[in-house]
Amino acid sequence: MVTANPAPTVPPELYINRELSWIDFNYRVLAQALDERRPLLEQAKFSAIFSNNLDEFFMVRVATLKSQLEAGVTCLSDDGLTPQEQLEAIRQKLRPLLELQQQHYRHSLKSHLAEYGLQLIDYANLNDAQRSWVDDYFCSAIFPVLTPLAVDPSHPFPFISNLSLNVAALVRDPETGQQEFARVKVPQKILPRFVQIPTDLSDRQPSPVFTAVPLEQVVAFNLSLLFPGMSVEGHYFFRVTRDADLELRDLEADDLMEALEEGLRKRRRGGEVVRLEVADEMPESVVQLLMEGTAVEPQDVYRINGPLGLDDLMSLMAVPLPQLKEKPHKGRTAPALARAQKSLLEDGSIKAEEFESIFSVIRRGDVLLQHPYDLFTTSVEEFLNQAADDPSVLAIKMTLYRTSRDSGVVSALIRAAENGKQVMALVELKARFDEDNNIQWAKRLESSGVHVVYGVIGLKTHTKILLVVRKEKDRLNSYVHIGTGNYNARTSGLYTDLGLLTANPDFGADLVELFNYLTGFSKQQSFRRLLVAPVSLRSRMEELIRREIDHARAGREGHIRAKMNSLVDPAIIALLYEASQAGVRIQLVVRGMCSLRPGMAGISDHIEVVSVIGRFLEHSRVFWFGNAGEPEVFIGSADWMTRNLDRRVEAVAPVEDPVLRHHLEELLDLYLHDAGAWHMGPEGQFSQRPVEGDATLTQATLMKRWRGGLTAAREPVGKAAGSTA
Repeated sequence: MVTANPAPTVPPELYINRELSWIDFNYRVLAQALDERRPLLEQAKFSAIFSNNLDEFFMVRVATLKSQLEAGVTCLSDDGLTPQEQLEAIRQKLRPLLELQQQHYRHSLKSHLAEYGLQLIDYANLNDAQRSWVDDYFCSAIFPVLTPLAVDPSHPFPFISNLSLNVAALVRDPETGQQEFARVKVPQKILPRFVQIPTDLSDRQPSPVFTAVPLEQVVAFNLSLLFPGMSVEGHYFFRVTRDADLELRDLEADDLMEALEEGLRKRRRGGEVVRLEVADEMPESVVQLLMEGTAVEPQDVYRINGPLGLDDLMSLMAVPLPQLKEKPHKGRTAPALARAQKSLLEDGSIKAEEFESIFSVIRRGDVLLQHPYDLFTTSVEEFLNQAADDPSVLAIKMTLYRTSRDSGVVSALIRAAENGKQVMALVELKARFDEDNNIQWAKRLESSGVHVVYGVIGLKTHTKILLVVRKEKDRLNSYVHIGTGNYNARTSGLYTDLGLLTANPDFGADLVELFNYLTGFSKQQSFRRLLVAPVSLRSRMEELIRREIDHARAGREGHIRAKMNSLVDPAIIALLYEASQAGVRIQLVVRGMCSLRPGMAGISDHIEVVSVIGRFLEHSRVFWFGNAGEPEVFIGSADWMTRNLDRRVEAVAPVEDPVLRHHLEELLDLYLHDAGAWHMGPEGQFSQRPVEGDATLTQATLMKRWRGGLTAAREPVGKAAGSTA
């Protein structure tokens, strides 16, 4: 009987708190907004992303900590902190970042945007003509939808919806002299946050391109119309964030849809308030009233010196000022698939004898896709579309975690079902903040004849897999796509992801068995090529790390390189420390949370961690093991997080073609030597090397290569000037 290695543990002092590490990641996002070399509207975009990230962090992570605190949980996190200590540390770490964001908005972004004709004007600074127009707009478009809610002994404190922007109004009755409090909700869900004013009303010459005033200020400065006969003595803005995490018991699949729909109804209303943001100038008496009304503690209150909810800055990307944005990136069709585009055959761009089906291309050899540089539409969607229309295709099976609202993927699946093929879609209803969208897709697919399932009870299906079964010469052959990203055309242009198209029979057999595991009662415990969580992924990853330890201890070079979104699993971290102490060289590219401490003498001095933040969201996962000169490399959907290894269905695939493996090795080299990368120190601090001159910046380099039509797998790693933005 073989005894399994005991799970390694990591001492608390060698583990960085995951919540604090996440805040460090979000600071690196904010740093993109603060970078003066970045186009102005891109600065606004990254500031918006910082705010949106923070909203989700409070709705989920902070909400979880507060729930633990209220439940009397005293157990420590992996770094030895109680829930209360974590909440206090989060607050201390966030306060200076919030002030940095507001300083950038107030003192840099607004003024520089105005120089290029994009004016964001405070109501108090409007000229007479602009103010007259704005007041008329208030009366016609805003006033009818507002509902002032008084707070007094006969009117209880109103419910404040999640992430809503509100005005706290102080009004006085001139007859009684009594001061009253009322809340007015800003209708930002139905009206734009920035109310656009006709540019010909501006005093500036030449006329600006875009002039706007914040919606909440339009409401606040017209409160007298809401309270006729009363004296408005003050107005102050506030915003609440509520617990929005859905807690679902393990239910039978038939009940899951109904349970989720009920959960979503509750989420829209919101759980307990976990953050109260107030304007910095709000009097303490008003803050106290809001605290009592929303049942929050002083540590939940954040005074903000500037506009609340800066995630709405994202809407400025629609302003027609291309010189203030990055040049649009247009991906290419992967060279291997250039003659496999049905649309080119149909419009006469290529002759019939020049066209070859995508199945012929994949049979000839594996195809590695790299988005957004390779177009999703001419690769994954083309694969699905040809499968949907090909009479020889008998079945299509795939997982859907997140997909776009105008999804070509879903349209292809529906068409395939209408064409008589067996079509199965595993729709993950529990994809956080995308549940409603996925419920609607599931209903539409089912009504079109697609077999829809919702995965394995107790596990979230996060894997990105697609299987096409085709009858060829009296036998069934399988064609497979395994990726790191969602089947989503929109995000494929915003995220960096990898995908593998292959006709390898072992991959096909593995996916057949994996789909049986997902849809039936299979208890599959091993696979031919794939590493599958929660079945074999953790154990195999640990084996691969231990193999590098054995190589190092035997005098052979031990070497690990990996790229992922997050590294927080304690057992993997402990094993990496052991590997470092054995002499294994470990190079990690971690975009987000990293709980490992690199560069500690005698503990992790052979470990290097860098983080790359750029124009595209880094989302691909690559795992490379040197194996004493016979390297193995894998791509897939899983990070080194406990949830990915133990509580989700994930698939990680080996890339065995030497040319494709070489391409991934070069890609890892680019990331590890990115001149703009953030380097992590042993205390968890990150520092960024200044980008100067002819510097190698991964995303810029890859965009340049693809624009030049080069095949990166066969060209040397070079340098490219410019910004990663």
